[in-house]
Amino acid sequence: MKAAVFKGPGEPLEVRDVPAPILGANEVILKVEACGICGSDLHATEQGPFLQAPGTILGHEFAGTVVASSDAAVPEGLRATAVPVNVGACVECRATGTCGKGLGILCPNRRLTGLNRDLPGAYAEYVKVDSRQVVSLPAGVSFASGALVEPLAVGLHAVNLAALTPGARVLVIGAGFIGLSVLLFAKTLGASVVVVSERSAGRRDAARAAGADDVIDPLAESDLGAAFAARAGGAPDVIFECVGAPGVIQSCIDVAAPRGTVVVVGVCLKEDTILPARAVHKELRLQFAMGYSEADFGQVLGLLDRGEIAAEELITDRVSLSDLPDAFEGLRSPDTQIKVMICSET
Repeated sequence: MKAAVFKGPGEPLEVRDVPAPILGANEVILKVEACGICGSDLHATEQGPFLQAPGTILGHEFAGTVVASSDAAVPEGLRATAVPVNVGACVECRATGTCGKGLGILCPNRRLTGLNRDLPGAYAEYVKVDSRQVVSLPAGVSFASGALVEPLAVGLHAVNLAALTPGARVLVIGAGFIGLSVLLFAKTLGASVVVVSERSAGRRDAARAAGADDVIDPLAESDLGAAFAARAGGAPDVIFECVGAPGVIQSCIDVAAPRGTVVVVGVCLKEDTILPARAVHKELRLQFAMGYSEADFGQVLGLLDRGEIAAEELITDRVSLSDLPDAFEGLRSPDTQIKVMICSET
């Protein structure tokens, strides 16, 4: 089969012929119909803590059709996505199907499809997963939307952690895919006003189209807190940091309302500093968010199936597997891209 293979830092992915996956006990093989490119995939190809080994096949946001199954509960022909966090990372997981403590993606023994060399991902024609990871798609959910369930679940998980109260004023910093997914769910789950701060004009336009009540260009404002208050009628009750750059957490602390909440969703790969006293004086809650739970997948699918969110509009680019290497490199210096989706060529 064809797959895009990581060769090493500084080198583009290479589409080549690789052995097709071989079905084992309690496993499923999907024909990949759609697969999203995630920022984590870019980090996985760069020097740093997430660098993967040469030969890795990335891709953990995917949906497709079951073409082979050794589990009678997952029939061939099923349209499905999959939770890429693998069960079976340790003896306890294999015995119980869970980590025992309910840690899920937080388990130190976790392994992710597409982010471990021995668990090839969906930058390929076919991908193999444990049958317990399979999540069927409702009839009204397209393969492209199905591939968005994984990154959407990240945004939903962050909003659920914030425990929004009805009428909350929300500031979202960053309008990449995760920031926009946070916007969608904050609007759906009770926020009275959601304002998005984003440097890119194209992404500010995307935030407006996705339902933001207003947007802020932080490069044009000397006081982010004042800019938000002018648009929302007061300081933000909840701030979602979806950038992952040094200094942003402190900015969130500075503009948050007393007894507000700051949810850190962006992954900062550099050392950062904050002044805790400013948070103490406001009795702020600082909440870090990591990934999602399996329950988040079900909640996202329900919202998609009922038409309560229109996530497919966040796909800005659709490319074939053969065009993936160039599209992937283009995301190292993104312009208008929000979500690039690899679509089946057949």
